[in-house]
Amino acid sequence: MQTVFKNIKGDRLIWAIAALLAIFSFLPVYSAASNLAYVSGDGNTTGFFVKHFMHLFLGFAIMYGVHKIPYRYFRGLSMIMMPVVLVLLVVTLLQGTTIEGANASRWIQIPFVGMSFQTSTFASVVLMVYVTRYLSKIKDKQITFKDTVLPLWVPVFLILILILPANFSTAAIIFSMVILLSFLGGYPLKYLGAIMGAGLIGLALFVLVAKAFPDVMPNRIDTWMSRVENFVKGEDTVEHYQIEKAKIAIATGGIKGVGPGKSIQKNFLPQSSSDFIYAIIIEEYGLIGGLSIMVLYLWLLFRTVIVAQKAGSFFGKLLAVGVGIPIVFQALINMAVAVELFPVTGQTLPLISSGGTSIWMTCLALGIILSVSAERQEIKKQESIEDDNPLKILSETI
Repeated sequence: MQTVFKNIKGDRLIWAIAALLAIFSFLPVYSAASNLAYVSGDGNTTGFFVKHFMHLFLGFAIMYGVHKIPYRYFRGLSMIMMPVVLVLLVVTLLQGTTIEGANASRWIQIPFVGMSFQTSTFASVVLMVYVTRYLSKIKDKQITFKDTVLPLWVPVFLILILILPANFSTAAIIFSMVILLSFLGGYPLKYLGAIMGAGLIGLALFVLVAKAFPDVMPNRIDTWMSRVENFVKGEDTVEHYQIEKAKIAIATGGIKGVGPGKSIQKNFLPQSSSDFIYAIIIEEYGLIGGLSIMVLYLWLLFRTVIVAQKAGSFFGKLLAVGVGIPIVFQALINMAVAVELFPVTGQTLPLISSGGTSIWMTCLALGIILSVSAERQEIKKQESIEDDNPLKILSETI
């Protein structure tokens, strides 16, 4: 274990924030597991606790392994992984999985393991690295819209088209993050306006086609529309039921909360360990606990910006913010849904909610950020060694 700690590099505060979120996650996940155990029928909560532990253990193993890879290698890896991601998304979409009559083709089964994997989450990380690679490549060049359509926007829209039918919220978040990253990377605003317009037109056409041929994507468009209508009108639907229970949990929590494991609403919220875990956190740990979690995510954002600022290359700067900001953005959306500031989206709370894919991909993104930070530390260490070299000191003295 000491060998592992000695080999940990990168921003120590990011390591600490990730560890704090992971350690804290055991309490609400184990508490909410009582509902999952009841639904499954076996009444055993230990199994869910162990499963969450294994997800986090593998996640931190991914983070440790990735942070040891020099970040410049991710430039080439993104090119290699883009075709793989497209194939995975096609296979996932063609599975035709439905839940209660709605298209839910989000997961792909891993052979011989008995586990599922949400390919859209993996695709989002790979795409952000790919966009970062291209933006850093054209940094000092004259940018024209025509030249960037094929290498940049065609891959982006291909991935969005493959994710959109089953997961609108993830596709919308990815599109927003790509636009933000492109803006930070110096892509002309007039072209970004055209891309956003094209995205809205594409979404409108998709909705029209889905309405015209409802058998192609069963009930998915209706689900989106009902969630938005429920958010605006507060109609009595499944989403409204979840929001009402989440609001009750938050109101019950007050300032200090009812105490660990004493939540009542976890027995009524269908997604108490994932999508609505923030409501359970506030119920059990109060406003103090809820604000503490929010501060940790904002602190993570701050440290990510610091890492980006200190990166030695433009690619490193964009890479850190490109994979770091979506983590915090997803966390804020999850919190906003719990307090009814946003329609129900199905986005989890990174490193806290149960679910393997979300944890693994969050750790993958954090590993990339730590890789950027680690290289900066190596450069400073090398400079320090050179400054302490007796021959260099003697030569400068002479």
